[in-house]
Amino acid sequence: MAFFILFKNKITFVQMNLFMRKYFSIVLVLVSLNMFAQIKQRSSVLDNGNRLSTEQNQMNSNKDDKGFDDKKSVAKDSVAPIADYKIISFQNDTISVDTTLSLKKYYAMNYLRKDEFGLLPFANEGQTYNVLNYGGRKNNVLPSMGFTAKQFNYLQVEDINYYSAPTPYTDLFYRSVSKQGQILDAFVTLNTSENLNFFVGYKGMRSLGKYINQLSSTGNFKLGSSYISDNKRYFLRTHLVVQDIMNQENGGITDLANFESSEAPYDKRDQLNVYFRDVETMLKGKRLFVNHQYQLNSSKSNGILLTHEFIYEDKFFNYSQPAANAGGIVGEPLRFGDYFKSEIDNKTRYFQLNNKVGAAYQSELLGRFEFFTEFLKYNYSYRSIAIIDDKLIPNRLEKNITLVGGKYTYHKNQWKGTLLVSNSLGDDDTSNIEADLRYHWNSQVQIDFGFQKLNKNPDLNYQLYQSDYVNYNWYNEFNNEKITQFTASATTPWLNISAKYEIINDKIYFSNTATALNAEGMPKQLFIKPTQYDGTINYLSVQANKDLHIGKWGFDNTILYQKVDQSSNVLNVPEIVLRSTLYYTDAFFDKALKFQTGVTVNYFSSYYGNDYNPLIGDFYVQDQRKIGNYPVIDYFINLKVRTARIYLKAEHFNSSMTGYNFYSAPNYPYRDFMIRFGLVWNFFT
Repeated sequence: MAFFILFKNKITFVQMNLFMRKYFSIVLVLVSLNMFAQIKQRSSVLDNGNRLSTEQNQMNSNKDDKGFDDKKSVAKDSVAPIADYKIISFQNDTISVDTTLSLKKYYAMNYLRKDEFGLLPFANEGQTYNVLNYGGRKNNVLPSMGFTAKQFNYLQVEDINYYSAPTPYTDLFYRSVSKQGQILDAFVTLNTSENLNFFVGYKGMRSLGKYINQLSSTGNFKLGSSYISDNKRYFLRTHLVVQDIMNQENGGITDLANFESSEAPYDKRDQLNVYFRDVETMLKGKRLFVNHQYQLNSSKSNGILLTHEFIYEDKFFNYSQPAANAGGIVGEPLRFGDYFKSEIDNKTRYFQLNNKVGAAYQSELLGRFEFFTEFLKYNYSYRSIAIIDDKLIPNRLEKNITLVGGKYTYHKNQWKGTLLVSNSLGDDDTSNIEADLRYHWNSQVQIDFGFQKLNKNPDLNYQLYQSDYVNYNWYNEFNNEKITQFTASATTPWLNISAKYEIINDKIYFSNTATALNAEGMPKQLFIKPTQYDGTINYLSVQANKDLHIGKWGFDNTILYQKVDQSSNVLNVPEIVLRSTLYYTDAFFDKALKFQTGVTVNYFSSYYGNDYNPLIGDFYVQDQRKIGNYPVIDYFINLKVRTARIYLKAEHFNSSMTGYNFYSAPNYPYRDFMIRFGLVWNFFT
């Protein structure tokens, strides 16, 4: 196919258009060949030459967090057996579509549509999150664009699932927002034959927010397909995503005392002064992904395969501010300092082309051996070269990185293990060793161990940044970051527990070099610079979860403990993060209506939470003000009628009772009390 020859060529936009036309032509041919094929029940799915992992399916199928066992009722909800509607993750774990009413579904009833434990949202939907659980992030082998605070809702390659559906399956999601707007996520997938699946979805969100200059508007479009040939020798997965994340940025409130008193008129949040009234940021990107393989021989027990993975991604981050001298505090210096021109317009462009080609041998007896070469070309750029204080700030970082490596996978009976080793050619010094081992005792007990040793280049926004603000221009050459981590977890009927120990050297972070403080002990100005820590950081986390049941009552508890050993406040995390839910479950009208109600308490201990800087689209380390040590109590009612699930929630209803000292970041208040409404409706046609 045409994309095997792309990995050493520089792709122009014209070439990319030609490539995409060829790509979609191939997909259309596959559709036409399979359009009239009869849908058959599939007993197994092959991926990358191996049977897809069924452990997660066995451990999660139709389980309802001990709430409702819908094994019988879900059969009435769908045209075909519910177990035949498959969701296949990027990591090849397979689960069935689940229409049950459960706490897991309730926890995922939010903007991200996933459990937000360990994440602290800002006041308005579509804004960023402060990270409470440092161990929950994934270490990237190759350098990324950066601007991580803007990317919580940006769908990465591993966030895209693939599907198998005996009949068309539709998922509709709606949720109310804080003010003037809504979240709507619509998704549909279908199989035109047993072998060919398509899916398309769009999630749109708009919310005005309660504070000045806080509008959020985002969109995530995805289109994809998966195919496996009749003889099981050719396999394809592909997707196209187009995303935009726009936020008005107010820089936080200027007077914390007015918020904490919340006396009239400051009980109306649009009466609180903010640092910026005209700032807007935009992250926008598009990506094409193709992963396919072909088995050269016809043997099912011993196969020789060629593999290929292709990623094309183009995105930008833009910070715009029509008047740099507007807003802020009268008589105080400008928040970001001096500027070259009053109309600020900073645009960072990023282009990535990734090709990974390899060969594999797989055996039912010995497992799968794969060897690969990965080619990454990136271009991170600004409009022009800058010279500031006799220092040259280039306008781009452009590089070709070549990785070579191998991966071994063994999956037999209850055991599954993988070993991945890769290393860069040249002077990049990028290397990665990953090992994972899973023992699946039965459908309820699973034990996992993991190890990673990583040496990686810094993210690109640490290395280079240009701005119309004088103090926000830099060009750095940092040492590689070195990370060694050990993980272990156990899933049992009695307790779910996981632990992580991480050793970090040469960590890079953002910090504020301005030292002048206001009367509240907060910085008057923000002069953010990337810094490399020359010491060693030791990080430990232990997380446990248990859902207790007595009759129709349940008590779900998740607790996270974190400890950091370091000589400076570089990696700051709360020591304790807690979520407890007391709930009651019942069913009425011959179990046609399922009902769940309860109270959830979220809490994290006081710590020096990172602060957010919209100019760089990222968080920076601070040690002037602690946040936390406040409870957030929610009351909820969840209902289910057939495949429709309805969610009502009184969010943070204790906000006026426990004092207005709740913050998501030092200058950014957390959410006030509000009523939420949500709906998830699945259709099987």
